[in-house]
Amino acid sequence: MTSDLIIRCRPRVIIKPAFVPRPAKKISQSELAKELGISQALVSLVLNGRRQGISAETYDRIWAHATERGYHPKGMLLASSPTAQPRQVGIILRAPLRLNTPTMYFGHVQHGLHIALDTREYTAVFLGAEDQLDGDKLRRFFPAGHTFQGIVLVGEVARPFLDKLRRYDLRVVAVSARYPGLCHSVLGNEPQALEALVTHLHGLGHRRFGWLGGNVGLGRHEARLHALGSALARHDLSVDPRYTVKLQEGDRAEGAEAALSIFPHARRRDFPTAFLCYNTLMAAGATRTFARAGLRVPQDVSVASADLSPVATESKPSITAAGSNPEKLGEAAARLVLGSTTDDHGTFTDLMLPAQLFLGDTTGPASK
Repeated sequence: MTSDLIIRCRPRVIIKPAFVPRPAKKISQSELAKELGISQALVSLVLNGRRQGISAETYDRIWAHATERGYHPKGMLLASSPTAQPRQVGIILRAPLRLNTPTMYFGHVQHGLHIALDTREYTAVFLGAEDQLDGDKLRRFFPAGHTFQGIVLVGEVARPFLDKLRRYDLRVVAVSARYPGLCHSVLGNEPQALEALVTHLHGLGHRRFGWLGGNVGLGRHEARLHALGSALARHDLSVDPRYTVKLQEGDRAEGAEAALSIFPHARRRDFPTAFLCYNTLMAAGATRTFARAGLRVPQDVSVASADLSPVATESKPSITAAGSNPEKLGEAAARLVLGSTTDDHGTFTDLMLPAQLFLGDTTGPASK
């Protein structure tokens, strides 16, 4: 009997692994650059927190695209992302100014700056005055990966202080001061302002001029006095040195002090028929002091200001003045600090705004 050996085998079962998708390929900086149509070097600078020399629009565009494409390698400074931190611009006053210093001019510069920054969704942050910010404070304000787009200097600061600021990755814009080759600046057109004032006064018959100056040692004082001399020279005239006063500060008190110092000579035949003042605050102080001393303005002497602020238009009497609109200076500073401040060759912009002439109550025909 033949017996068959039957071997029964279970069917072979092949178990296939569950589908596991391949991880998405990480996008590279070169690919980001190609998609954006810019250089890889620029992409690398931005993703590592570089701001200097890069416009705010470009900076934000690169970050937005990199984040959308899921680019998160080591070294990318997420703290520098415009969406991760508030976008800020710092404001620093020149020494010895403080926020409570009664200077209308720079207050309106700051107002124009704040409004212009706010429309671009940036926050203006007051950091203090020049003489309040030592090296330790600056390091705390500007650590690696800080969120400041740049700094606006309101008024003229000392060169050593500016050198300290330039050590940080910052865009610096100076208002009413100029530092050739070091940072941007926004200036009023001093020659145009003084030319307008002299032309106005000369047309009223004035031939004898005095100068009541303040903030001696600052570039603005020297620029205005020089511009006055040049404007008078075109009429074969000059500032009488005997009636030239130069003081360390430039507020109403200094205007009053300057007027008092020359008033004892008011009866002299060569006494000026018109005084140009360093700024509107000094002009207001001089006008009030002359009037209290019995010298009528403008019947006996005319008074005019070499800058234009709301003090000129709102004072009683209103003050004849010429200069650039301080709020426009602030707006221009905002445009510069949010734009590119340097190129590969270290080019900076000195922006000069036109001057306007305001005819107030403090100037009139020259007295005989």
